[in-house]
Amino acid sequence: MIIFWRRIMSLISKILKWMRIHYFQFVNSIAFVPGVIVVGFMALSVLMLRFDFSEIGKHIKSNIGWVSLRDAETARNITSTIAAGTISLLVFSFSMVMILLNQAATKMSNRVVTSMIGNQFQKVVLGFYVGTIVYALSLLSTIRNVDSGIYVPSLSIYLLILFTIADIFIFIYFLHYVTQSVKYEVIIRRVLDETLAALNKRCTLRQAADVPHLAGGDIVAAGESGYFQGFGEHALLRLCEEHDAVIEVLQLKGSFVLKGMPLFRLVSAQKVTPDTAEKCRLLFDFYDGQPIDSNPANGFHQLKEIAVKALSPGINDPGTALLSVQALTNLFLFRASHFPQPFVEDQHGVKRIWVPESSFEELFRDCFLTIWDYAKRDRTMMTGMYQAIANLSECLHTHLLRNEARGLLKLVAQSLKTIRQDDYSY
Repeated sequence: MIIFWRRIMSLISKILKWMRIHYFQFVNSIAFVPGVIVVGFMALSVLMLRFDFSEIGKHIKSNIGWVSLRDAETARNITSTIAAGTISLLVFSFSMVMILLNQAATKMSNRVVTSMIGNQFQKVVLGFYVGTIVYALSLLSTIRNVDSGIYVPSLSIYLLILFTIADIFIFIYFLHYVTQSVKYEVIIRRVLDETLAALNKRCTLRQAADVPHLAGGDIVAAGESGYFQGFGEHALLRLCEEHDAVIEVLQLKGSFVLKGMPLFRLVSAQKVTPDTAEKCRLLFDFYDGQPIDSNPANGFHQLKEIAVKALSPGINDPGTALLSVQALTNLFLFRASHFPQPFVEDQHGVKRIWVPESSFEELFRDCFLTIWDYAKRDRTMMTGMYQAIANLSECLHTHLLRNEARGLLKLVAQSLKTIRQDDYSY
């Protein structure tokens, strides 16, 4: 019986984990916001039809002639024409979006497509278009051929006409917005702003905190392979409080973890049972993607990838790569004086979960040395990188960080010297 209940609880935990991961993906998908708006339009159509056929609505249509449509066929033609026209607007608008997204993915990085698809304005526009179509189709099903015009939902149809006029103005602005939003500098600025916002939430300390390495305890391995994206914080804290335990996470967020690799260390005053370890392991999330809001390091990596892609022989756009380098120096300036909170406390102020973070030095080497590998024979990039990193070096506060930047400056200066020597070899 005990084994049976353990299996039931394990199944429930797996279902809750599946729901938690897919809830995050669903809420951030392109369909969620439009779906909410469409439901709002459906509710509005029901309310407007009730008002249209209520005594107040009939009285308004009987006494104000210009808001009454006497001919049901005319009302039906207006509604069907609006529905067909809005469908055409929808198809044209988002066909253009898909073409521009494909160009951005080809010339910059596939990683930026996710943030572009997740743009809230595009979701609202999509929802408003589909909502107008649903509203129009709802009206079509209620228009009846009767002698009295009070039974034609004319008030609802006039509201539909107002929605259509709004759709046209939205379409005009949407054309301008989309053509501007796929510019390289706009995309880089968006990644920069999202990363700075994530750093502001995550890096709240003014000096680096010491992260202790726990001794003893039990090492719990990953139960699946995938990109480690975080854990259910509240549920994991509750488990730690119940068992008077402390957890040290052994993997960085965003890293690819193989099944069987050490995932976390569990140190408890009580004996750690396999059931407790399994409950904790099920709260760790693995799924694809590089969300910036949950892991600011992903923003650094996306800017690095944009620069590397721009420097590839097929693209050969050092100007875009230099924009990414300048955005990275902005991020590193912020990161040099702001440090992440390496622990999670329970409600009593006890540090229960220790979480590793990428250090300034690790991010700096990973980003700039990778870009330097691709750009060390490009005069424009080496000159621009030298200026950007020299400016960053002057603004860094600690001697250790300035040495890190100056070490890279020596490499860039050596590359520039090699390029100049090649100029005189012809």
